[in-house]
Amino acid sequence: MTETSKRDYSQTLNLPQTEFPMRAGLPKKEPEILARWEKQEIYKKLREQGKGRDKFILHDGPPYANGNIHIGHALNKTLKDIVTRSMQMMGYESNYVPGWDCHGLPIEWKIEEQYRAKGKNKDEVPINEFRKECREFAEHWVEVQREEFKRLGIEGDWDNPYLTMRFESEAVIARELMKFAMSGQLYRGSKPVMWSVVEKTALAEAEIEYQDYKSDTIWVKFPVVTAGGSDDAAVEQLLEAAVVIWTTTPWTIPGNRAISYSARIAYSLYEVTQEGLPDDNWVQQGDKLILADALADDVFENARITDFNRLRAVTADELAALTCAHPFAGMDLGGYEFDIPLLNGDHVTDDAGTGFVHTAPGHGTDDFEIWMDNRAALEARGIDTAIPFTVADDGFYTKDAPGFEGYEVITHKGEKGKANKAVIEKLKESGNLIGLGRLSHSYPHSWRSKKPVIFRNTPQWFVHMDKALSAEGDTLRTRALTAIDETRFVPGSGQNRLRSMIENRPDWVLSRQRAWGVPITVFIHKENGEILKDEKVNARVHDAIASEGADAWFDEGAKERFLGNDYSSEDWDMVTDILDVWFDSGSTHAFVLEQRADLNPKRKPAGGNDYVLYLEGSDQHRGWFHSSLLESCATRGHAPYDAVLTHGFTMAEDGRKMSKSLGNQVFPQDIIKQYGADILRLWVASTDYWEDQRLGQEIIKTNVDSYRKLRNTLRWMLGSLAHASGEEVAYADMPELERLMLHRLVELDAMVREAYREFDYKKIFHQLFSFMTLELSAFYFDIRKDALYCDPASSMRRKASLFVIGKIFDCLVTWLAPMLPFTMDETWTSRYGEESCVHLEQFPVVPGEWRDDALAAKWAKIKTVRRVITGALEIERREKRIGSSLEAHPVVHVTDPELMAALEGRDMADIAITSQLTLSADPAPEDAFTLDDTKDVAVVPSLAEGRKCARSWKILPEVGSNPDYPDVTLRDAEALREWDAAHAAA
Repeated sequence: MTETSKRDYSQTLNLPQTEFPMRAGLPKKEPEILARWEKQEIYKKLREQGKGRDKFILHDGPPYANGNIHIGHALNKTLKDIVTRSMQMMGYESNYVPGWDCHGLPIEWKIEEQYRAKGKNKDEVPINEFRKECREFAEHWVEVQREEFKRLGIEGDWDNPYLTMRFESEAVIARELMKFAMSGQLYRGSKPVMWSVVEKTALAEAEIEYQDYKSDTIWVKFPVVTAGGSDDAAVEQLLEAAVVIWTTTPWTIPGNRAISYSARIAYSLYEVTQEGLPDDNWVQQGDKLILADALADDVFENARITDFNRLRAVTADELAALTCAHPFAGMDLGGYEFDIPLLNGDHVTDDAGTGFVHTAPGHGTDDFEIWMDNRAALEARGIDTAIPFTVADDGFYTKDAPGFEGYEVITHKGEKGKANKAVIEKLKESGNLIGLGRLSHSYPHSWRSKKPVIFRNTPQWFVHMDKALSAEGDTLRTRALTAIDETRFVPGSGQNRLRSMIENRPDWVLSRQRAWGVPITVFIHKENGEILKDEKVNARVHDAIASEGADAWFDEGAKERFLGNDYSSEDWDMVTDILDVWFDSGSTHAFVLEQRADLNPKRKPAGGNDYVLYLEGSDQHRGWFHSSLLESCATRGHAPYDAVLTHGFTMAEDGRKMSKSLGNQVFPQDIIKQYGADILRLWVASTDYWEDQRLGQEIIKTNVDSYRKLRNTLRWMLGSLAHASGEEVAYADMPELERLMLHRLVELDAMVREAYREFDYKKIFHQLFSFMTLELSAFYFDIRKDALYCDPASSMRRKASLFVIGKIFDCLVTWLAPMLPFTMDETWTSRYGEESCVHLEQFPVVPGEWRDDALAAKWAKIKTVRRVITGALEIERREKRIGSSLEAHPVVHVTDPELMAALEGRDMADIAITSQLTLSADPAPEDAFTLDDTKDVAVVPSLAEGRKCARSWKILPEVGSNPDYPDVTLRDAEALREWDAAHAAA
C-alpha cells in the first residue's frame, strides 16, 4: 500500500464550512435578532437612508385597541411590512407608522361589560370619569398589541405611533367635523338608522354582520276607503276590497303610513268563493283581495283558502288612485284614523310576499326614501308627512304607537320582546289579519353584541351626499366616484365594489349616542335649529381639545367657555352626540399624513412622485376605505390615497370560518411560540391573500417543510462561499453553465421587482422557491459540487462558480428579506458579519448584459437530455445495479439533430454527474430507456470502467496514471499538487 493511499483526502476538499445552523430555532433566535436591530437603530438608519428619495407611504389603517391580536391582524400587519420593506429596498423612502383606533363602541362596550359585572350603572358615573376608564383601557391594549406586532418582525415607528385618542388627533378630528358644518354639508335630520337596543346607539353598515334569525311573518289587509276611475261599478268593486301586505316585522305596523306597489307588476282583484270555512279562519267567503298575480296562489295557501276566483285586473292607474285605511283604524286605540296612500316604488318586486310593500318610513331605508320622494304630492293631498318616532332608544314603543306603549320590540338583552305578539293580537281583533308564519332568514346584527338590530327613526347628524359643493354642481357623491376612477385597486374587483357602495349609499350618518369618542363639536340655535358658524368659536374648541383632549367639551362650563362673549349660552344647545368612529379613522389622513413631515406626500401634479397606499381587509370597502374617501373628497376634493390593496379573510383548514365554538381557531402567538414568526410570515407570503385563505396545523407543517428546504439551500451556499476569495471573474471567461445562472438572475430580477410593485408576493416566493430547489439544489449546485469540492484552486470553473453563487446569494437573500426578515438577516450576517443588516441593503443591480436568451434556449435542450439520463439512472439505482450515478457510464442516443447540436462541446458526464458518458447519433436499441415526452433521446445504462478515485470517487481509466498521486484522477492530482504547495509555503 502506497503512502498516498493512506492519506485522508477529505482534508484537501473544499467542503462547505459554516456555523449557520441547520435547525433554525426561530422562537429563541428571533427575539435576539429584534434586540440587535434595536441596538443597531435600524429604523433610524432606514430613515436617514431614505432622505431625499420619493416616498412610498403605506398609511396604516388603525386596528381597535381592545384585545390580543388575532390571525387577521398577523396577516394584515405582515403584508404591510412586506410592502414597506420591499419598497424601501427598491429605492423609496418607505416609512411605516403604525396607528390605533381608540374610540367608539369596541372599547366602550368592554368598560360597560366590566360595569355590569360589578353591578355598576354607567349613567350614574360622571361622563369624563367614564371616558378616563375607556382611555386607560385603550392605553393598556395599545401596549400589548405593540409588543405582539413587533414580535412579528414589523419594522416601524413604534416609539411614535398615531392614536386617535391623542389630544392633537382629537383636535384635528373635531376641526374636520367643523369644516363640514361650515360648508353646509352637515345637517341634523330624522331618518331610519340601524339601531342597537343593547348598545343604545345607531350603527353604520360597517358595524353590522348578518346572521340567521327567525322572524314572525304576517299577511295583513288594508281596507280600501277611496278609489278613482270613470267606471262606477269598477270603483264600487274596489271599495269592497282590501290591499294585502306581507311583512317579517309585525312590530312596525303602528308606524305604517303608506303601501308601495310597482307599475311593472300585474295585479288583480280576487274573491274568496270557498264555503264552509272554519270559525278560526281569518278570511271568509266573499272577501275581495288585491294581490300580485304571481303571488296570489301563495297568499291564499297561507290564508288556508283553496277556492277563489280572479275577478279582473287592477291597473297601475287604479292603484295610484286608491287610499286605504290603517288596519287599526276604527278600533279603540286612537291615533290611526289617517289615510294610507299607495305609492309606486322601484323597490317593489313579486319575488315574495303579496306584491305590495308595507311602508313604515320610520323603519326602513326604502320606506323612508319613497315617502320623502312623494312628500310634496302627499302634502298636496292633505296627508301629514311627519314621520313618527314609534320606538324609543331602549326598544320600547313610544306614544307615537298608540295602544302599544310599554311593549318592547327588542329587550336590553337583545331578545325578542312582546311587541310582535301585541300587534298580531290587535290585528286579529280588527279582522285584518289573514295569515301567520315563521321565516328563517339573514338579518342584521351588531358585530359587537351579536344581537339583532332594528331600523328606527331617530334624530341624527348627517352629511349630504348629493348637495352641490361648488358652482359646477359637483357633490360629495360625484367627487367620490371620480376619485374611485382615479385610484388603483388591487385586486381590480375592489373598484367596482366600492363604486357600487358609493353610488347607492344614503346620506352619511355621523352621530352616535355614546360617551367615548370625539364629540360633534357644534352648537345649534334653540329656536330655529341653525348650526352656529363662527371660526372664532371653532378655533377655541380646537385649541382646547388640542391641549386638554376631547374631555374639554364635556367639562362643566364648556358651553360658555367656547361661545365666549359673542353669544348667549341660553340661545344655543351644545350637541352631546359623539362622532361615528369611522369618521375618526376616515380623518387619519388629516392628522397623520398631513401632520407628519415624514409622511406628508407630494404628489402629481403638485411637483412630487410620492405614492400613498391603503391596505386592509376587503370588508374595509364599506369601512375605512369608504369613510376616508368621503372625508377627504368632502374637505379636499380628492381621495387620500393613490391605491387601495385588499386581502381576504383567514378560514380554518376545512374552509369553515374560525370560531371559538368550533375549536378551529389558529392564534399567531401559538405559531410564533412553536415555530417562529418567519413561519407565519412564510404562510402570508406564499398564500393567495387577495382571496380568503386557509390556515391550520397541516398547512403550517407544509410551510415548515418549505422553510427547511429553503434554509438548507442557503446554508449550503454559505458553506461554499466560505471558500470564496472575492475575486472578480470576467463574464467572458465564465463557463456556459455560470452564464446560464446569471441569465436566470436577470429574468428573476425583473420578475421580483415587477411582482413587488404589483404586491404579488405568492408569485415571488413560489418562483424563488422553485428556483432554489429545482434549478439550484437539484441542478446547478448538484453539477458544480464536484468542481467546488475537488477542482484545483486555480480552476476558472471553480472561481466562476463561487463568483456566481455569491451573486445568487446576494440576490436571493435581499429579495426574500421583506418576507422572511429574521432568517434573511441571520443569513446575511453569517456572511457579512454581525454589524451588517440586510434590511439596510437595496435589491442588487443585476446587469442587463447578463441576459442571453440563445444560451437559455440551448440549455433548455441540454436539460431535456439530462432529464432522460437521470430517469434511466434512477431505475439503475432502484434496482441496485449502481450505488451512485458516478458508477455509471450511460450511452445516450440522440436522434434529434437540434438536440445533438446543443450537446456538442459539452461535458455531458459532468452535467449528468456520471464518471463517463457516450453520445451517439445512432438509433437506440428497443430496450433503451426513454421518456414519453422525449422519444428522440434514449439511454442505455452501463457501468463505468476504470478505477475509483480515492478523492472525488469518479471511476476513470486514468486513475493511477500520475505516479505522484496514483489513486486519484489527473484533475484531482493537480488539485493535490496545488494544495500541497500552498500548505508547504504556509
